Amino acid sequence: MKKKEIKFKLAELFSGPGGLALGAIRSFAENENTIYGIEPVWANDYDADTCKTYARNIHNGNERSVVCAPVQEIDFEKVPKFDVLAFGFPCNDFSVVGEQKGFDGKFGPLYSHGVRAINTHNPKWFIAENVSGLQSANGGNAFKQILKDLGSAGKGYVLTPHLYKFEEYGVPQQRHRIVIIGIRKDLGLRFKVPAPTTKNNYLSAREAIENPRISDNAQNHELTKQSAGVVERLKHIPAGENAWYEGIPQHLRLNVKGARMSQIYKRLDPKKPAYTITGSGGGGTHVYHWSEHRALTNRERARLQSFPDNFVFEGSKESARKQIGMAVPPVGAQAVISAVLKTFAGIPYESVESKLTNGEANAREIASLFDGVEVGARVAL
Repeated sequence: MKKKEIKFKLAELFSGPGGLALGAIRSFAENENTIYGIEPVWANDYDADTCKTYARNIHNGNERSVVCAPVQEIDFEKVPKFDVLAFGFPCNDFSVVGEQKGFDGKFGPLYSHGVRAINTHNPKWFIAENVSGLQSANGGNAFKQILKDLGSAGKGYVLTPHLYKFEEYGVPQQRHRIVIIGIRKDLGLRFKVPAPTTKNNYLSAREAIENPRISDNAQNHELTKQSAGVVERLKHIPAGENAWYEGIPQHLRLNVKGARMSQIYKRLDPKKPAYTITGSGGGGTHVYHWSEHRALTNRERARLQSFPDNFVFEGSKESARKQIGMAVPPVGAQAVISAVLKTFAGIPYESVESKLTNGEANAREIASLFDGVEVGARVAL
């Protein structure tokens, strides 16, 4: 007898190029009677190249499926209905690398449009993603408010937030992100954080970039022209080290006072996962090869983000670099979303306790985040 198919209709805000959606499409769960999967129906972003990338790779080139406009302009009463909402709301004001303005910044309050979408459509579940700095922005008050707003949105949701280290889930990159899964309370389900799959067997940068070899005619694989000075500096920087390496001759050292970013002219360690890929590229932040004296190509950066080579990024080289750095790694997204589908299918899987803190906050402070919020899995403090 043919099994029943249930495909959750996916809508996505702040979609980026489609890393989360690609992970969702690849996810499925199958029990004795039913196959659970994901079907993308529409998405939103405000950057034109990003919208074209998403439409090309997720919606087979149908640009009408992507609302390319500021999220503030979307009337959620008029968009196609959806069963699941994904939103990696802008992290600029929560990142520990920036000023961490939180709600006081331009981007911090944008998560509220996810709440607005949930209030309108009451999806069965949602997935929200942000940087690890979210938990400490505005003295921790921003995260607390976001959890309260998401938990009470629509018909009410049971939340399972967790600080995922994506290198522990098959991504060849040290990328740590808070992911919040919310399942509608009336469904009576409890999501558990899936256990890491590669915690003791990380995928290295060399493995990701060299196996298999990238075709010479692969798209988004253009080399960046390096100045003679940059090449000379890189010759003195060993794998895994950066611009502040003590072996760099004095005349090649950077004249920088104050804070020194660790990613400036930092070369990859071929035996370890890459350091975090970002959307920037100027000032020596392109990400540099461990032995060749050059920055990585966008195709190589995309591999470190776990994108397949047939996923094409639209726009200029600089635009593609930004899109890749801002994306959710599809392999990481798939690990989380597959577990959600197993939850709906009633399929048991290995799980771990939710973790939200890097140890800097005490248990009382973390526990206070959940005042008035129903949590789906026990949180390790």
